[in-house]
Amino acid sequence: MAVADGLVTWVHLICASIWVGGSIFIAAVAVPVLRSHTKSTEELVGLMVKLGRQFNKITMPAFAILIVSGIYNSRAFISQPAALLDSGYGILLLIKIILVLATVGAYVVHVKTLNAEMERKILSGNAGNLYIQSVRSKIIHLGRIIVILSVIILLIAALLDSGGV
Repeated sequence: MAVADGLVTWVHLICASIWVGGSIFIAAVAVPVLRSHTKSTEELVGLMVKLGRQFNKITMPAFAILIVSGIYNSRAFISQPAALLDSGYGILLLIKIILVLATVGAYVVHVKTLNAEMERKILSGNAGNLYIQSVRSKIIHLGRIIVILSVIILLIAALLDSGGV
């Protein structure tokens, strides 16, 4: 069982690296490079949408695996949900679960914002500046929320792993 637990933790960490590392890479590296190589906000947003769609092909499965492996890792609490409130570890795990649910919610809104119709409208040149600014603002705000929540979840995971609660 120890080998299986270790492998699940390893997969969990790889998926967390893909999710969080990829999100930070997009925000800190890809978007600034795109910004410096595009001539208009419309072109920038169009490329950000394309980048996001490609990123989702990797991160959606990674995020799903994160959730499944997280449930596996917290299986002791699934059989006794009341135990979540009986210890510092359980309370911290409950906070992590709530933050994961908030991240899922923000991610769903983010993906729905970047739908195919919106992408066609922007790439066709028929979007209008106000619409593009609105989409860009939503993408940026949701992206920041997702990254901040993800980094906090990583901190809580480290605290849980250290047993120092």
